[in-house]
Amino acid sequence: LVTTMLVIVLLVFAAHMFRGRQPVETLLFAIALAVGLSPELLPAILSVNLARGAQQMAKHGVLVRRLPAIENLGSMDILCTDKTGTLTEGNVELEGAYDVTGARADEVLELGAINAALETGMPSPLDDAILKARTPDLALLRKTAEIPFDFVRKRVSVVVEDEDGARLVTKGAFPHVLRDCKTLPDGSLIGPDERAALECRYEEWCRRGVRVLAVGSRRMPVQPSYRRADESGLTFAGFLTFSDRPKQGVTEAIQALGHLGVSVKLITGDSKLVAQHLASQVGLGNGRVLTGSELDELHDEALWHAAERTDLFVEVDPNQKERIILSLKKMGHVVGFLGDGVNDAPAMHAADTSISVEHAADVAREAADFVLLEADLDVIRRGIEAGRKTFANTLKYVLTTTSANLGNMVSMAIASLFLPFLPLLAGQILLNNFLSDIPAIGIADDSVDPELVERPRRWDMRFIGRFMLEFGLLSSVFDLLTFAGLLWLFHATPERFRTGWFVASLLT
Repeated sequence: LVTTMLVIVLLVFAAHMFRGRQPVETLLFAIALAVGLSPELLPAILSVNLARGAQQMAKHGVLVRRLPAIENLGSMDILCTDKTGTLTEGNVELEGAYDVTGARADEVLELGAINAALETGMPSPLDDAILKARTPDLALLRKTAEIPFDFVRKRVSVVVEDEDGARLVTKGAFPHVLRDCKTLPDGSLIGPDERAALECRYEEWCRRGVRVLAVGSRRMPVQPSYRRADESGLTFAGFLTFSDRPKQGVTEAIQALGHLGVSVKLITGDSKLVAQHLASQVGLGNGRVLTGSELDELHDEALWHAAERTDLFVEVDPNQKERIILSLKKMGHVVGFLGDGVNDAPAMHAADTSISVEHAADVAREAADFVLLEADLDVIRRGIEAGRKTFANTLKYVLTTTSANLGNMVSMAIASLFLPFLPLLAGQILLNNFLSDIPAIGIADDSVDPELVERPRRWDMRFIGRFMLEFGLLSSVFDLLTFAGLLWLFHATPERFRTGWFVASLLT
């Protein structure tokens, strides 16, 4: 638009000066032509379209926190999501507590409940499930220290004192806890055979989609302070297992997103086997799987290509989630991220459009462009459709206005070179352009053809420029025919010519 404006101003001004026209009048006319080419009400029209889109999305349970993100949601072609509460019901239940032999063990549950009750980190659905199943006896215990959870150790430890001294109780991801365990409850050392047996039992649960935490503990002397180095030489107490069923209708929602051109990728900190089991249940692509440790070995350029071909990202930490999002964006995708925890915030900031849920952590809601009143992929599908309708209607305004304005400006520029008077005064040009924009506000409520909602769409400057030129020049042909009619059929005076052309231009 700017290039076309400059060309029109220079050419028209130079041509009129060559013909001896008044410099001030000619300059005002040339500038008015340039200004008339621009869609002045684009910010207002865009705001009306986005506000209308936000109203429609709110009816479908999607609250819009940032209006400009509506178009990003419509353009999204990859949705990355965690599994808990989105692909699953989110109602985590304790399935059981087991000792090293696989038998149910009340002592393991008690240790897990002590850890869950005394830790002070972020709320966890796993801790809630443990405490729902068991209320620990804390009357004779005094908490003296806590080694909080982090995404490197993937465990949390509390130190309690009783009449026998200090005891460290650790709960966390099975591989990380087992790595620092030295003995079994009967005092025997954990050798290769014992370790293999524990790993086999863990993998058997994971293959059935059961989430597993390990519990370990050790007696130790009372100390002024406790460090991560104290989480060593533990006794492996046993397993805590949890179930979280797939959400009803999630398979159909994933398929519906696929029909809209949006592929769903799972990014989770859970184990590979649990994620694969869930993916097979909900119909999610179960092709390539990339673990957090494998991801760390990839350079950025390698990850760019690997991320596109990967369906499941498992055992990842928050920084790795962000790397995945940035890699997908680097390959030209418009990426959305659905998250609800503190650890999701970096990835949400990196995504083109970020989505959270009503009951998410505060930091996740603050980072989100959209908040879902219901954690359901089908709600996102409806939001995507509303976003695409908003984009389609905005594009209608841009295409029709730029092409119509170009046609009018070219017509008047050509006519001004051959007429002994200006076809429109500068004020008429600006008034015409302003009045013709007012009905365009109604485009926000216009119907959208189904094919414009089926696939993601983006701004294509080449297409807009081609449309503007082809239809603009086509309309100029009819404008010039109108000029001929006004001059040769009606023999219009300059004032009547301008009035007739002003009305005809405004109507068309």
